[in-house]
Amino acid sequence: MALYRKYRPATFAEVIGQEQVTDPLSVALDSGRINHAYLFSGPRGCGKTSSARILARSLNCVEGPTSTPCGECASCVSLAPGGSGNLDVMEMDAASHGGVDDMRELRDRAQFAPAEFRYRVFIIDEAHMITDAGSNALLKIVEEPPEHLIFIFATTEPENVIGTIRSRTHHYPFRLLTPQSMRQLITTVADAESSYVEDSV
Repeated sequence: MALYRKYRPATFAEVIGQEQVTDPLSVALDSGRINHAYLFSGPRGCGKTSSARILARSLNCVEGPTSTPCGECASCVSLAPGGSGNLDVMEMDAASHGGVDDMRELRDRAQFAPAEFRYRVFIIDEAHMITDAGSNALLKIVEEPPEHLIFIFATTEPENVIGTIRSRTHHYPFRLLTPQSMRQLITTVADAESSYVEDSV
């Protein structure tokens, strides 16, 4: 298994160097302040999609919504790193599925109640690649979502997400890891792999 999959964080506490996102999200989850649309923005490889999966896991945990998913219930196990996934959490890459027909299909599927868990969560990666027509097809359900529905849009270019959708999300900007955070992460992984890495590296 690739290292990035093996050491993918499973909780917000395990996410390194993104406290400006994980701290307020954790407080919101623990106080029951759930929004129906989130926008995670930032450069590639900084944890947007991993955090979206953690948010889905936190929302659907049997003890949730909670910032500390139990790790043992059916939702937690299926959404853990390396888990099988489940019907109520869907990931879509808008770079290849961002057209109006894709968004209409997503909108129609989103109307259905969850199959097993508390929320249906749609994680849309590369959200800036949704066409204008696709965004307009999705707009009404983002404006007036059913209670069971959560959207998480992830993008490297938040300014290119259509304004009418962007304005209805809670925006969490991610940033590149600092050298100190990167060092901490590499040290942790190297130790777990019983590998020696020189300080200069």
